[in-house]
Amino acid sequence: MAECVNDSDEESRIAYGDYVVLKRGEVFKSVQVENKKKVIFEKQWFFMDNAVGQLYGTMFEIVAGGSLKHKPVKRAGDSLDSKEAGQDNRHIVDDGRSQKLTRDDIETLKEQGLKGQEIVQQLIDNSTTFKDKTEFAQEKYIKKKKKKYESDITVLKPSTRLLAMMYHGREPGKICHLRYDTLAQMLTLGNIHAGSKIIVFETCAGLVLGSVMERMGGFGSVIQMFPGGGPTRAGMESFGFPSHFHQTLHEFPLCKVNAVLAGKLDLSEKDTENSRSEETAAEKNSEAQSMEISLDPQEQMRRDERDRLREQRAQEKKVKMEEKRKKLASAAALLQDRNADGLVIASRFHPCPVLMGLIKFVAPSRPFVVYCQYREPLIECYNKLREQGGVINLRLTDSWLRHYQVLPNRTHPVLLMSGGGGYLLSGTTVDAGTAKTKNPHKSEEPDAKRLKLEEKASSCDSSV
Repeated sequence: MAECVNDSDEESRIAYGDYVVLKRGEVFKSVQVENKKKVIFEKQWFFMDNAVGQLYGTMFEIVAGGSLKHKPVKRAGDSLDSKEAGQDNRHIVDDGRSQKLTRDDIETLKEQGLKGQEIVQQLIDNSTTFKDKTEFAQEKYIKKKKKKYESDITVLKPSTRLLAMMYHGREPGKICHLRYDTLAQMLTLGNIHAGSKIIVFETCAGLVLGSVMERMGGFGSVIQMFPGGGPTRAGMESFGFPSHFHQTLHEFPLCKVNAVLAGKLDLSEKDTENSRSEETAAEKNSEAQSMEISLDPQEQMRRDERDRLREQRAQEKKVKMEEKRKKLASAAALLQDRNADGLVIASRFHPCPVLMGLIKFVAPSRPFVVYCQYREPLIECYNKLREQGGVINLRLTDSWLRHYQVLPNRTHPVLLMSGGGGYLLSGTTVDAGTAKTKNPHKSEEPDAKRLKLEEKASSCDSSV
């Protein structure tokens, strides 16, 4: 029991090599904790060394020299002085002369070592209109100045929600404008759980892949289909998964899907071509070296060293190619069974050909979900699936999200909101062959006409 407590305590503390999420206000950034590495966040630089050993969720203050100092949690009584308040703001004129402190004065206060909260208090004391503002306006003013002058950051543990909010807020184009509530619906509609075999095709910087792996908890199999030369996993690496999570991850190129479906996948062809080209290049180099005559022993030693390094690099490349071939073979074996428990697609490519090819690897009575930023490609997928058959419960949905400010006497929707979170096409696969054999003589007539014909036939039989 004590070992379990120690393990959980270590996992909840920051260590070197961990990926963390920095939070300041509503801005997030993912970084890796390294020794004496300068981190730039919101126009400020600092080092993460003092955060090592602290608990996740701890708030730090950036002090002089770029070091972090633990900041205690604020109590209810620790508030700035704002006792007097006006009735309304109708007589306040924003002419830029209400603040007595100038920019040079504020810089002088910073050089003297005053903290952010003290600078905010100085701004309040030197404002001629602060006491005339309403209580709500004073709170808004303090919040605005705190955001500008206080240098507080919170170190959080990476999660699907935090990384999705970070990408959507900073670089939404990298994740195809996938919003965090839409990503949550994808994981729910895809029935992602531990012990399942999921096929993932995404071009969202690895965010969807990492979300699926986090939901599975290191149990089961994830097959990542990728276009081009190799998979993109920047978002997945930001989760900081342990090593046993990576053992459940497999990769397979999208260009070889048709070969797997046809049963003609050959993994040794490319390797033999590479080995032949390497042997030809080695032979040419050896012939060129045999033709050269050198009398300098130092030159001969340098040449031997180059040859040794070249052979070493060739051997390392051969080992890497063999490992890559084994991984490809294991992923192909998982696909050839055609018993995947789910399919998740979220890419910038047209989803229709990808969906039609990959849905053949999904077992019957399993869910699939496709995300697209636009509705028209998913409508085409919907029509193709209806024509082809083999799926039921097809649904094309979009999500709508709006934040609300919840404060005393000031609860209202936030004025700025996201215009759209994309569209989702979900459904469930069925065995089309079994469905056809169960009802081979199904009438194509409408129900009302079919009932009328049956009644007429029964009346004719009774009259006879």
